[in-house]
Amino acid sequence: MPRKRGLGTKKGRKPHPGIYHAPTLAIGAHDGDSIWNHMLRFTAWQETRGYSPHTIEARERTLRVFAAWAAERGLIRVQEITRPILERWQRHLFLHRKADGEPLTVRSQLAHTLPLKAFFRWLARANHILYNPASDLELPRIGRRLPRNVMTVAEAEKVLAVPNLTLAMGVRDRAMLEVLYSTGIRRMELIALNLYDIDRERGVVMVREGKGKKDRVVPIGVRALQWIDKYLADVRPDLACGADDGTLFLSAYGQALGVERLAEIVREAVNDAGIGKRGSCHMFRHTMATLMLENGADIRFIQAMLGHADLKTTEIYTQVSIKALKAVHTATHPAKPIRARLAARADADTAEALRAALDAEAGEEEA
Repeated sequence: MPRKRGLGTKKGRKPHPGIYHAPTLAIGAHDGDSIWNHMLRFTAWQETRGYSPHTIEARERTLRVFAAWAAERGLIRVQEITRPILERWQRHLFLHRKADGEPLTVRSQLAHTLPLKAFFRWLARANHILYNPASDLELPRIGRRLPRNVMTVAEAEKVLAVPNLTLAMGVRDRAMLEVLYSTGIRRMELIALNLYDIDRERGVVMVREGKGKKDRVVPIGVRALQWIDKYLADVRPDLACGADDGTLFLSAYGQALGVERLAEIVREAVNDAGIGKRGSCHMFRHTMATLMLENGADIRFIQAMLGHADLKTTEIYTQVSIKALKAVHTATHPAKPIRARLAARADADTAEALRAALDAEAGEEEA
């Protein structure tokens, strides 16, 4: 028998950590009230409201699989879906075993349930159904645990030293690793960086339309800026060809890097470093935040750098002075010859909340 794989993908995206391919057959297409047709309406509504393509795609994959699962049980129309049916779906996810015999993680079960809550909430608000069967649906809880993929300073330096600097791509890869380590930005944010997003005079990076389509300014260290300058001087001019759209990091073909290609580059560097840990882009984000916390950075500044609007057990801080944020970054980031420590240390509970939030976010990055 063929090996089962994750949900269907588009444009080379990594398979969703799911249960099987999202079916392409339009189940119940002839029925205007079918799950399938309402799914298409839901997708169109999200597009008009400016939801990110990644969010729309992930939700549609889950809804396709749910529609197929429901059809196997004779349920085609949205009006036929009740809370007990959704609880059966959750039980199905809990009992499912992947090709390697392992169950779905709690995070993966959540990834197959949250889109349904959003879908039925929209159906109820748009008056397509009389009530929302998912309104009081209990979700599986993700335990709060310390992350396993956090590097020490020495381990991070080993990974950074992996790229072969005698090769053009090695210089580019080193620059990208330095940016990830220094700023903690997400992989999508890195590949979207433009030449004019780097402000050397102020020592900051402009992240445009990050998660939630929010802009933010993030400090970047001197060392990372030096590697960017070396890449711009020695490598990028040879990569840029044809119409240059200003994308900072380019592939060997002169185009913006794909998400999966970037993840592959970072993953290979981590493996080649021989540090005994597995991870990719999010490992650097997690490591940056953890090490700065250990060096005394206040939770508010870490929150602002990561672009988190809220953390459990912390207040919502919506405005932080970029000058103060830059000072904290300079004082606490480990990639510097002399490490200055702030006197005040982040509260243990809020630090744990930060790590839990980052750990949960890792699942979204991998999805």
